[in-house]
Amino acid sequence: MLNVLVTLDSNYIKPLKVMLKSLFLNNQKERFTIYLMHSSLTSNELNDLDDYIKAHGSQLQIVDIDDSYFVNAPTLLHYTKAMYYRLLAFKFLPEELDRILYLDPDILVINSVNELYNTDIKKYLYAAAYHDLIPIKEVNRLRLNQYKIDAYYNSGVLLMNLERQRLSIDENTIFEFVEKNHSKLIMPDQDILNALYSKQIKALDEKLYNYDARYYRYYKMKTNGICDMDYVIKNTVVLHFCGKRKPWKKSYSGKFHALYKHYEKLALY
Repeated sequence: MLNVLVTLDSNYIKPLKVMLKSLFLNNQKERFTIYLMHSSLTSNELNDLDDYIKAHGSQLQIVDIDDSYFVNAPTLLHYTKAMYYRLLAFKFLPEELDRILYLDPDILVINSVNELYNTDIKKYLYAAAYHDLIPIKEVNRLRLNQYKIDAYYNSGVLLMNLERQRLSIDENTIFEFVEKNHSKLIMPDQDILNALYSKQIKALDEKLYNYDARYYRYYKMKTNGICDMDYVIKNTVVLHFCGKRKPWKKSYSGKFHALYKHYEKLALY
């Protein structure tokens, strides 16, 4: 049984179903426990997700986060207390869990997650990928320069070493960081992850485990044509629709739009 963590509100239920459909279809030999952390979903929404996941031979574990828990934690404009959920997930997940794979809802899983899930992270808090596009990498490095980060990791796919996190991560350190740096934070949970823990993150190959769907041409050019569409379909595990433009919106026109619509049809219609 593989453990997967998701966090969301009502706006992301349909994308979550699409992501889960792709996960289940491309990992048919596996069974999953989906841990869903939330503070606002209704009982009807939770029951619907429970039925959906059971129909695919896996199970749902609901992790309710009481609104009072982060009442004194600093928040930022449109970023709510939910930004702490994945960073402090180890506090709310069962003690017997030693690892879990966090996945954003704006993802397609198009190959087996087995190798990713079983990555050796004994010496790390996380495994994650950083996007190696030079302008993005340099801007983020300069923004967080005082923390001497070597790479800026994307937090949309995180393999978590829960045992090590319970021993190493102090929520007060996170809250203090937010208080001190609130004016500098652009992607708060991702900025926190990188500033405080980037040196304890094992780097994953972004082309396999966090492929940014916006940059097909860039990946192809950087690999001298090796990372073409055939390569992506056969080898990439996680296709991530990063950024503001999302494939479930009618205005989207990205390279992988048709692929997303295929899974959307299977999941929702």
